[in-house]
Formats: sequence, structure tokens, C-alpha cells
Amino acid sequence: MIQNRTYPNEVTIRTMISALCKEGHLLKYVDILDQIHGFRCSPSVIVNTSLILKILEEGRIEDGMVLLKSMLQKIMILDTVAYSLIIHAKVKLGNLESAWKVYEEMQNRGFQANPYIYTLFIGVHCKEGRIAEAHCLMKEMEDLGLKPYSECFDLLIEGCAKAGKLEESLMNCEKMLERRLVPSCWAFNEMVGKLSENGNVEQANAMLTLLLDKGFLPDEITYSHLIDGYGKKGEFHEVVKLYYEIENRSLSPGLLVYISMIRSLCLSGKVEETEKYLRIMKECSLAPTVCIYETLIASHSKKGDRTRALHLRDEMFSQGLRPSCS
Repeated sequence: MIQNRTYPNEVTIRTMISALCKEGHLLKYVDILDQIHGFRCSPSVIVNTSLILKILEEGRIEDGMVLLKSMLQKIMILDTVAYSLIIHAKVKLGNLESAWKVYEEMQNRGFQANPYIYTLFIGVHCKEGRIAEAHCLMKEMEDLGLKPYSECFDLLIEGCAKAGKLEESLMNCEKMLERRLVPSCWAFNEMVGKLSENGNVEQANAMLTLLLDKGFLPDEITYSHLIDGYGKKGEFHEVVKLYYEIENRSLSPGLLVYISMIRSLCLSGKVEETEKYLRIMKECSLAPTVCIYETLIASHSKKGDRTRALHLRDEMFSQGLRPSCS
């Protein structure tokens, strides 16, 4: 439409805002604009920016850049917003050096940095495992008086965990709590998974307890990681305690939780206990997986209960499942 030199009027803007509301995108895009601009923008700026962001999210980076330049020429978008979106596009394309040059140009022209730009740079540094640089950017951002958003901390929590810097990951979690923020589930789960793998499940569980008091909502991946962590240590009572915690919080244990429960109970030598959870699974219409059957068959065989092992094998075959190649 814009490329054909047809520009939106008030009716078009209202229609687009309505469509964005129905798709559930509007609030997200307005929040991004707040990060860039610092306060609410006019409806036309919101719509124009939303259009660019949607195109960029779809991976159509070059199309987004062409449209952005066209909007800039027609003064349809704010300069600070335009610079931020150009940096967004450069980062998406992997042109970090070019993105920094745009940022320097933005500063040279007297435009202020904003939390959105810093979040982009922190994200790309975390993704590349350059955690020290990411932390430096966070400090630089705060020294400028810019307030980091939850996503900044999420990126650092996840990035530190993936890089094996678990103490730093926990530290960023604690900083969020000090600011009355809570991490996203995806960032927290990454940290919990790594802590549990490294034998530090107690630290992960202690942090979860703190977060629950602040309104954090764990999911089945959170509990699956914790159950696996305690299972590896043979702490049967903690495994069962977590299962009942899930139920007490009115969460529905999913397949991942049952896989972790059965695997952990077998590791703890409580093979008989697994029958209870296998039965509950079936009552909840959750079909056991090959992984569950193989874990149970191996555990019963190890205990010398060949009859039960063969029964489970036949049951697995009757479900159309076949042993894995591993």
C-alpha cells in the first residue's frame, strides 16, 4: 500500500488497530514502542511501527527495511523508532558490526539510546556466549539511567545458564527479585535444567520457592527438571514431594513429569512405586512412551522380575510401539 504511494487515513488506522487487537499483537507492539520512545505514541505511529515489527518477525528483513525507508522519507515514523528498528533488522540478519555503526550514527545525530536497543545487543551477545560483554552492556545501560526490562534479565539468566555460568544466572534471578520482577518460565527453566544436571538441584528448588512467593508460575518443564535432578541423587522422598506439590498447586502433571517421575523412581531403586504412577498416567489418558516402557522393563529385569518385564514388553508391542535404537 505504502510502496504504491497510497497512505493510511484514520479509517485505515482504526481497522489495523482492530486487527492487531484480534491477533493479540497490539499490546506487545505498544510495549516495544514504550521501550523505544519512553511514552505512548500516536495511533498512526503505533500502526506503522507494528506493521514493520510484524514483517521483521516473519523473517522478511529486506522487505521490512524497504518499507521502513519509505516511511522515513514520508515522515510516517519517528526517527528514534526508525533507528531502533533498523538496528533490530541488522541484528536479525546477523550484521552486528553494521548494527553498532547505526547505533553510533544515532548517537552522533543527538538521539538518545533506549532500553529496546540495549536489549537487542544484550540478546545477541548472550546468544553468542559473550556473557561478560552482555553484563557490561547491562551496566552501561543502567549508568545511562535506563531501566532494564524483564527481558534483559531473562536473556542474561538463559545466556549464563547455557554458558555454564550458573552462579551468575542465579545472581541475575536475585537481581530481578530485588526489583520486584520475576523471570519468564523459559529463562528460569533453562537455569533449573542446568543446575539439576550439575548436581545443584537444591539451589534450583530453593530459588523456585522464593519465586513462588512472588507470583511465578512454573510449568511441567520446571518440575520435570527438578524431579530429574533429585532422581539422579537417589532422593526418592524429594521426587514424590515435588509430584504432590504439582497436585497441590492444581497443575496437571503432563507426560514430561511422568517420564521424569518413573525414571527417577527407578534410579532411586523404587521400581514398585512406579506402578502407581503408570496407573495414574493411564487413568489420565496419557499413553506411556517407549522411553517409559524401556525404563520400566530394564528396571524390572535388573530386579529379577522377568515376568513383569515381559508383560510390559508385550504391552508396549500391543500399543504399536517398538524399542528405540539406543
